[in-house]
Amino acid sequence: MVADTRTNAGLDNISTFRKLHVYTQPGERIMAIASSGNLSLSQAVRSTLTEGVENPETGEIETLMNAPTMFQAAQRIGRTIRNLQTAEGKALDAAEVDHEVAFLFGGQIKGGRLQLFMIYSAGNFIECTTDTPYLQIGEHKYGKPVLDRAIGFETDLYDALKIGLISMDSTMRSNLGVGLPIDILVVRRDSCDAAVNYRIEPGEPYFQDLRERWSAALRAAHIAIPRPPSRSSN
Repeated sequence: MVADTRTNAGLDNISTFRKLHVYTQPGERIMAIASSGNLSLSQAVRSTLTEGVENPETGEIETLMNAPTMFQAAQRIGRTIRNLQTAEGKALDAAEVDHEVAFLFGGQIKGGRLQLFMIYSAGNFIECTTDTPYLQIGEHKYGKPVLDRAIGFETDLYDALKIGLISMDSTMRSNLGVGLPIDILVVRRDSCDAAVNYRIEPGEPYFQDLRERWSAALRAAHIAIPRPPSRSSN
């Protein structure tokens, strides 16, 4: 997962908040949730799932960390979103506040598969598959073409991370609502632990080099392509 940290409530109200949160019990489970959209609702979803919600049928306090499967954990996120939308949606509508949210939720519980889900504002969700090898939320129109051209199911994990950072840089170049720091998480199948859990701050050497190399490669590529044929004006 790759997530920026910028929230934008207007040109004069830009703040930094972590959008990628990791929940781990090393060797047993690792889960990560990245959010976009209404900040107060996304924070409320995470807080509710951390404190837990009582299941009226079993009396169990359900959290992400005691979900038996990734699928059931995604269901818990979806139910929490729906409950909060029901409780607060009308008030937010009356105040003309956008309350759309979206989440990427991924990870692995020991004995299960490594899985990735996109959870929508209505609480429904889809799972990443071999046919759709990546999922994206938030501002995506500038960075998505990079992913579409370069990412496939067989792409090496660290090549995918590099391409994801290029995609994020392309978005940052064209949208002031996306910015550093960037949080990244890399998880290898069956490890149930983070291989990389790192924050890229402004001036970080690798990311700065990546940005400069990508810009230079684009310039070299367009120069190398012949100009379109033109009709003579004779």
